[in-house]
Amino acid sequence: MTQAEIKLCSLLLQEHFGEIVEKIGTYLIRTGTQPLRMIVNDTGLSLDQVKKALCVLIQHNLVTYQLQKRGFVEYEAQCKRVLRILRYPRYIYTAKTLYNDTGELIVEELLLNGKMTMSAVVRKVADRLTETMEDGKTMDYADVSSTFVRLADTHFVQRCPLVPEAAETPEVPPPPAPTLVINEKDMYAVPKLNLVGKGKRRRSCDEDENHEHKAKKHKKDGEDAEPPPDDGIYWQVNIDRFHQHFRDQGIVSAVANRMDQTSSEIVRTMLRMSEVTTSSSAPYTQPLSSNEIFRSLPAGYNIVKQVLDQYLTLLADDPLEFVGKSGDSGGGMYTFEDFMGFLALSHFSLPIPIHWFNYFSLPLRFGSRCARIFRLLLRKKHLEQKQVEDFAMIPAKEAKDMLYKMLSENFVSLQEIPKTPDHAPSRTFYLYTVNILSSARMLLHRCYKSVANLIERRQYETKENKRLLEKSQRVEAILASMQATGAEDVQLQEIEEMITAPERQQLENLKRNVNKIDASENQVDETIFVLESFIESTLKKP
Repeated sequence: MTQAEIKLCSLLLQEHFGEIVEKIGTYLIRTGTQPLRMIVNDTGLSLDQVKKALCVLIQHNLVTYQLQKRGFVEYEAQCKRVLRILRYPRYIYTAKTLYNDTGELIVEELLLNGKMTMSAVVRKVADRLTETMEDGKTMDYADVSSTFVRLADTHFVQRCPLVPEAAETPEVPPPPAPTLVINEKDMYAVPKLNLVGKGKRRRSCDEDENHEHKAKKHKKDGEDAEPPPDDGIYWQVNIDRFHQHFRDQGIVSAVANRMDQTSSEIVRTMLRMSEVTTSSSAPYTQPLSSNEIFRSLPAGYNIVKQVLDQYLTLLADDPLEFVGKSGDSGGGMYTFEDFMGFLALSHFSLPIPIHWFNYFSLPLRFGSRCARIFRLLLRKKHLEQKQVEDFAMIPAKEAKDMLYKMLSENFVSLQEIPKTPDHAPSRTFYLYTVNILSSARMLLHRCYKSVANLIERRQYETKENKRLLEKSQRVEAILASMQATGAEDVQLQEIEEMITAPERQQLENLKRNVNKIDASENQVDETIFVLESFIESTLKKP
């Protein structure tokens, strides 16, 4: 765990959960597994504060607990899961792209609350959608439920582990911490609920006063009412499934840049056929026959079987070896292999590298000629300085300076191969090479530092303009209340003029800067996803 990761986790926890939760989370990240007593003693917080903070972290899957042999419970922070908070906007946008506004709000509610029952999610989303509709229109619970079922069928949401049912015996005391289990067959099984109703709008202040006594009565009735039919069945966002989708989209884009649009459409079809049958962490997909791929191509896509076979052969013969041929039955059996290796290498080897190579490394730091040398070393593996000069067609002095610059920044490494045991320079080969795993780790470290700097900059911009932001919010609230009461345009204009022209300009500049920072965070996170996935897949290789 690097200092850059710890700092980024601390900033994310503070921004989303507050200082107390951030203090507990950062302490567990720095110290590792700790019991409750040690957390209370070392953080200086009260027992009640520590318990509530741990409940929040466990609810959002940021901390796990484990019962030790001695009988006490230890808590451990999940640093990688904390870093996933940075990717929440991308999860929500993907759900919106695939399942419209309803899917977006379902995923957003689950991310905001950590775990929720299906019935609670459906009611909350229906109410939120009804708020945005025109007067007289409402969102039906059945429509939200159908979208939830589609998300479960495609594995974007999944059930949370439950406490196994056991016969209660007064002689045996309950364990200090429950053991949660889940059957894989039930992980995506949606309970049969008969949710009948429509979303409700929020009442105005006058209506709230008139219906206050009714609300109290309903609350008393609700305490005596039966629990919902899915009580105890909680759902959460399946982050690995979203990562699989991001990976597939990246592969399709990389194939389109490397070859052509037809190749990318064939690859998209193969990935779509494998997305549910293949685990996101699997090193390769299940074999797919050429005939199956041909039948699964999008309707109206004019491509004959012979051309498809030629494209599949071309993909299988690519030097990056991301498609493998495993047999000849069914017109040929094809599998995807080394997903993230292909995605990372394709980023490195593109004529104009994509953002993660472009943004943090060679072209911006050293120029396009260094990028040319880097791609050459990727392709040729090992080269002497004279060979680099010849292949890259760069003068000797410039090539030497560029190689030494990249060597000092750890983009390339130097390997000595002596002819004799004395390692005499005149009798030693000096070969330049690229250690992709080391380069990926270095760039990942820079990404973590960059995101932390962006978050701190956004916090600074917001703090510097805090007074102006509060004034703008007050004016907007007054305008909204006056519009609701039917105020005249002259009155509304007078309220709007409470914010002067220079203040409006300052607010616009602040909004523009914050939007740029948010967009930069999302771009850097795309880089982090590729690098983390590549490093993880590389370390898993035998």
